[in-house]
Amino acid sequence: MPTTRQADHPNPFLSVVIPAYNEEHRLLPTLQKVTAYLAAQTYRSEVLVSDDGSSDGTVALVRDFMAKIEAPLRVIENKHRGKGSAVRAGMLAATGEYRFMCDADLSMPIEEVALFLPPALKGVDIAIGTREGEGARRFNESLFTHLRGRAFNIVAQFLLVPGINDTQCGFKCFTAAAAESLFREQRLDGFAFDVEVLFLARRQGLRVQEVPITWVHDTRTTVRSLRHSWHMLLDVLRVRWDAWRGRYG
Repeated sequence: MPTTRQADHPNPFLSVVIPAYNEEHRLLPTLQKVTAYLAAQTYRSEVLVSDDGSSDGTVALVRDFMAKIEAPLRVIENKHRGKGSAVRAGMLAATGEYRFMCDADLSMPIEEVALFLPPALKGVDIAIGTREGEGARRFNESLFTHLRGRAFNIVAQFLLVPGINDTQCGFKCFTAAAAESLFREQRLDGFAFDVEVLFLARRQGLRVQEVPITWVHDTRTTVRSLRHSWHMLLDVLRVRWDAWRGRYG
């Protein structure tokens, strides 16, 4: 377990970045669980809610929660551009040695964040949660949702990231150096940004490892079936096109 950071290590060990768009009905329990878990750890941490221009009370909810607790929590207000844009803003504003992307519905138990960090995991630049393969568990997911996700993954693997079995899981951890390098180059604002980031990681020679997790599907997900799937497919093709035209790096 990492030790508490001293004065000569001003940056926190872990930053938890939570992208949010109109999440006033799901976000409070997530913030309560995440901040309570982090408060019990021996390392320094911070939580950043990166708001994607919400039109509901998401930002007000976060500010109200901030006023009630003593925890390093802040909110970043962005224009509404998409999840990729919100994650990019949060990752680049974070200051942790490790930067963990966490979906607002907290569909993975926060305790499993330890699986993404030393000492459980060493020598990797990016650890990505996977709902596929040995050790992973998934609950409450319809067959249609599962098959739609697998179909997208087949396309993503074929065009950009062969060998990565779950690009879209919303739980990923980056070293500070990897986050700074990747998110300054990331271009997509929509849901397919994960594939783009992993594609860039491969191009940069970064070490990526999948981490099997426990995952509970939330029926209130903001990914809206076929419309978003179509946009994500177009974005994957765009990444392939941009790479071919030399627009990255």
